[in-house]
Amino acid sequence: MSNSSNFQPNWASKPGDTIADILSERKISVPTFADKMNSSTDYIHSLLAGYVGLTKDLCSKLEVVLGPSADFWLRREIQYRESLARLKQIEENWIKELPIKEMVNWGWLKLDVNNKIDSCLQYFGVSSVNAWQTKYQTEIAMVNFRTSPAYKPQPAAVAAWLRQGEIQSEKINCNPWNAKLFKEKLVHIKKLTRIKNPGEFLPQLIDLCADCGVAVVIARTPSGCQASGVTKFIQPDRALLMLSFRYLTDDHFWFTFFHEAGHLLLHGNKSVFVEEIGKDKVLSTQEIEANDFAAEQLIPAELRIQLMRVAFTNKRSVVSFAALAGISPGIVIGQLQHIGKIEYSKMNSYKRRYSWDDIAPINH
Repeated sequence: MSNSSNFQPNWASKPGDTIADILSERKISVPTFADKMNSSTDYIHSLLAGYVGLTKDLCSKLEVVLGPSADFWLRREIQYRESLARLKQIEENWIKELPIKEMVNWGWLKLDVNNKIDSCLQYFGVSSVNAWQTKYQTEIAMVNFRTSPAYKPQPAAVAAWLRQGEIQSEKINCNPWNAKLFKEKLVHIKKLTRIKNPGEFLPQLIDLCADCGVAVVIARTPSGCQASGVTKFIQPDRALLMLSFRYLTDDHFWFTFFHEAGHLLLHGNKSVFVEEIGKDKVLSTQEIEANDFAAEQLIPAELRIQLMRVAFTNKRSVVSFAALAGISPGIVIGQLQHIGKIEYSKMNSYKRRYSWDDIAPINH
């Protein structure tokens, strides 16, 4: 059996709430109550709203007019003030967990230094820290993380990144979700892997996906969030596919995109999938399925034998196979590294490197 005395709600109920309940139960109007308390109606409204603290004299008056005892009202006031202090501490701890400096520097957050709490609540679109916990911690608890056991994601940082995806996705005009069309579009999207400039291929990628009901958002990750991508259905007919461009290389970016596309097509709106970066990943069945889907989309099974014959030290061999598969040479190297034919530290010069100066303006 749980001990109810340890329960601490994430709200503070003021003594005025109790007074209002008694007045309502006894059908006593505010003006009548004000007369009995020898006070103005404005003062009583302030009392009910919690703007007036209960002093010993006021508690004695309440005992005479409403009952119960003055000690009851004094304890009620003390409990309320303790609750306010506890909630203030919760808010201060929450602010400390958020990557505020990066959120401000990246233009995500307009911070009122005199009221940081309200600024952050406005960013998340919630009315209180309790509402934030209900919305985001519940969602993050349901997230399917692909991560290293040694790495523990910070929920507030992950939530800040997810929220940025929600905000930016609102700017994208999407048709209703169409899984069949999205799968067909992947053939055209694969051709974009051969385009070098993100300023050229990202707008096309965003448009192609929007035609199918998928809002593609690019946003870097703040400290405490090592995500490479995420998929979630914001609405039943609208999906978010968010990418972080974390490694700033073409092989990682495109494999992550097709991995996330696999989640949407294979797993639908069953959950939220956040792909975290780590060397010793613990993969669920759904993650393995999404990995296999991405590998098949980029290099179909019928080309796998030829992939193993690629002379990776020979540039012509790598480039020729990339042209045959319809992908960039960097993706070929990335796949050879993934299957263990090449060490991750080798042949990385084939991969295209990106800069946030080229990427950041795309979603703005």
